[in-house]
Amino acid sequence: MGEELNTIWKEISSNVKEQVSPDTFKRWFSSTQLIEANEEALIVHIPNHIYGLWIESNYMAILNHAIVEVLGQPRKIKWQSDSVASDDENNDSNKNQVGKVETEVCRPAARSKSKAVHKKSVISASDEQIEKSVRKVGLNKNHSFDTFVVGSNNEYACAAALAVAKGKSEGYNPLFIWGGPGLGKTHLLHAIGYEHLKREPKAKIVYMTCEQFTNEFIDAIQNNSLTKFRNKYRRADYLLVDDIHFLAGKEKSQEEFFHTFNMISDGRRQIVLTSDRPAAEISDLEERIVSRCEWGLTAGLELPDLETRLAILRKKMSMWQVTLEDRIVEFLADRIRKSVRRLEGAMMRLASYSALSGKSLTDEVIEGLLKDILREEGRRRVTIQSIQKEVASHFDVRIADMSARGRRSDVAFARQIAMYLSRTMTDHSLVEIGRAFGRDHGTVIHAVKKVESRMENSQDLRYKLSILGTRLSNV
Repeated sequence: MGEELNTIWKEISSNVKEQVSPDTFKRWFSSTQLIEANEEALIVHIPNHIYGLWIESNYMAILNHAIVEVLGQPRKIKWQSDSVASDDENNDSNKNQVGKVETEVCRPAARSKSKAVHKKSVISASDEQIEKSVRKVGLNKNHSFDTFVVGSNNEYACAAALAVAKGKSEGYNPLFIWGGPGLGKTHLLHAIGYEHLKREPKAKIVYMTCEQFTNEFIDAIQNNSLTKFRNKYRRADYLLVDDIHFLAGKEKSQEEFFHTFNMISDGRRQIVLTSDRPAAEISDLEERIVSRCEWGLTAGLELPDLETRLAILRKKMSMWQVTLEDRIVEFLADRIRKSVRRLEGAMMRLASYSALSGKSLTDEVIEGLLKDILREEGRRRVTIQSIQKEVASHFDVRIADMSARGRRSDVAFARQIAMYLSRTMTDHSLVEIGRAFGRDHGTVIHAVKKVESRMENSQDLRYKLSILGTRLSNV
């Protein structure tokens, strides 16, 4: 029987594989397995519920077609996965229970391989009530799942976010989404809140940036209003926190957030966090908070590929009623690769110029209008490690000397140069820079001031720094 099931599923999978991209098949279908079949349904094992939800939302028409092609008639699908959550958190016998999700395989026609997530929402209140709730929470309704363009770079994170929004993710708490600036973290955070409010209009959703949390915490201490502050955050059904890395180095704020996290988690309510890097890579974030960030599901956002960048531009052009020639759209998608936000901004800059000036967008005009963006795109991401390597090579010292305790004048000078460049060419804090060099933040401050002082009277030093900066940026 096992061989027969494998053969059936292999044929169905082969049919699906012909209709989706290799990346999509590998991510969503290669780990599935048919474990039972009868005249009414197929029971398919999946790694977790997110797989079932995502396939239902995006590829059910394709799967339905494949089933009919192989078996001659439609069948229901029952997803089966090893659930990491249970109805009774204290009942160990339930911790590894099998979860099942059942769905009919009748779905709309298949979409393109890079797409926006279109999914009918369950609305249990008037649009006016929902809009009022959205405004009160501070969400941007334009940042919805409908407007989020999905590609191979972000579809797992989007699937996880959608599962959380639908309340089908008890085992994924918190959901930790990380990625570079402009890749869609904040968009997904707003989409989760907006989607859940459409389903549960009375839910208490709190959206905030981590900076906002810290500032409100400080104000609460100064105004003796900690009880009010804690009631706001600790009673949330969904706590959505943007840029959790902002907590780094803020001991009192971390202490408060730790207890807030525990209160919500113990109440089996949802937490979603975003960061520009994995939790374990956030310097000066207490280990206990890192541990809690890693309790649930971590999903990363990667740079979008060319196909996804084209899809993003065309989606936004449709939303914003903007028209650009295909050659311009293709130029933007080809040249601007590091930030979706920058990509959209470049498109709007060109469209606005064309509309206001009435002039044609020639290649020369485009290059001129986007000069700063294209220059920034050409820059390599500079790290402290790359600075240390380049400076050590330039001044003929060992990389290990950068963090050693030696006081040789040539090494000390090279170290100061590297600290200065780390401060001016990266977003790292003084504490983070100091740690990379085996020093404290005060030493970094001293090094920066000393280099700046010497630059005022030394054309040679200014030239050396210019050369180093150019090499590091790879302009």
